[in-house]
Amino acid sequence: MTKNLTEGDPARLILFFTLPLLAGNIFQQLYAFVDTLIVGRFLGVEALAAVGCTGSLMFLFIGFILGFTSGLSIYTGQRFGAKDRRGVRQSVAVCIELSAAASVVLTVIGVAFCRTFLIWMQTPPEILQGAYDFISIIYGGIFTFVLIQMQANILRALGDSRAPTIILASMLFINILLEPVAILWLGWGIPGAALATVVAWLIGNVICFFYIRAKVPAMHTRWSDWKPDRQVVMAHLKIGIPMGFQASVIAIGTVILQVALNHLGPVAVAAYAASQKVDSVALMPTMSFGMAMAAYTAQNYGARKFARIEEGVKKCIYMSVGFSIAAGAAVIFFGPSIMHLFVGDGQEQVIEYGQTYLVVNGVCYWILALLFIFRFTLQGLGKSMAPTIAGVMELIMRAAAAVFLVEWLGYLGACCASPLAWIGACVPLAVAFFLTRKHMRKKYSL
Repeated sequence: MTKNLTEGDPARLILFFTLPLLAGNIFQQLYAFVDTLIVGRFLGVEALAAVGCTGSLMFLFIGFILGFTSGLSIYTGQRFGAKDRRGVRQSVAVCIELSAAASVVLTVIGVAFCRTFLIWMQTPPEILQGAYDFISIIYGGIFTFVLIQMQANILRALGDSRAPTIILASMLFINILLEPVAILWLGWGIPGAALATVVAWLIGNVICFFYIRAKVPAMHTRWSDWKPDRQVVMAHLKIGIPMGFQASVIAIGTVILQVALNHLGPVAVAAYAASQKVDSVALMPTMSFGMAMAAYTAQNYGARKFARIEEGVKKCIYMSVGFSIAAGAAVIFFGPSIMHLFVGDGQEQVIEYGQTYLVVNGVCYWILALLFIFRFTLQGLGKSMAPTIAGVMELIMRAAAAVFLVEWLGYLGACCASPLAWIGACVPLAVAFFLTRKHMRKKYSL
């Protein structure tokens, strides 16, 4: 069901749009959480390290997909805010075509080069085969992830954040059922964890397709919509490619950092992988508020309601920063207990390393809250330059941490990489946002 975000109280609209997004993002992160938890508990620390060291490679592709499909849907939201029905249908068709093309390219590259990537990353020999078994299957089924994200992002652009949440919850439930069966009952080990994830993505696509056919007539395309002019296609790519590129650039920084981590041994790799999963779930409120601002901004930009955009940003900052401070306190206080879930008894060093990561990152969550709001607001306005520069800054800061801080401080240096990246990215985004706000004020004052 579509929802108009151009009328009504901005704070209320953003909050109630964010809550289903938050649930959906948590469900999405729980995929990785469940994989890590089941593998670590039932297959051991070495298997946990094998799956964990693929995280940066997964992010390299999955980050691009999330950014690219989200960017494509920005145009859809702008057309919806402008009440351009034909423009919305054309945008849906273009999103499908471009997403299908991207999935083919990513699948070919991923499957062909994943072992080479792992070797370049200097993955420890004892976990190399397990890492390859996991990531090769994920890359082979990456097209299912592209399509489910494309459909979910279009629904969000049209103001529907509830249906994608329910669909993601269904996918997680299916994954939770399939993964223990594949690992324990069928004895497929690490490949079983990857296969369960891909099958869950495939089923989610089927559910989403039938929901759209039954409930979202705005996305029902006609034959003429599949032949948009070049200008419409370029308008999508103008936003989609930079947003995908931003995520990939950030992911390259995590790959460089993973190389440095691999030199610290399987214990450090396992601890970093497990604590990242906890970190990812805790960061979902800030991510969700940012995503809500993209949809809110895109619709109001299409409706030419610039003052509402500024009001929405201000109120969203209050809410998101508050949530991020609470989340940071929670992971710091409960960190050891959560880490114990992953590795069980007798792994005190893994738990200690994980707690170090959670403390260093948890105190800086509020910076990431501002980063997401500025980034997604600018993207909702169709501005891609500043977010791209911010992505490059994240790459530089993470690479610097990997090259210098890990050498100097060891594991603690790796833990400092994300906060440094957040600070480096937030500065250009804040400058770009305030300059854009000044320009918008001139527009709506005229």
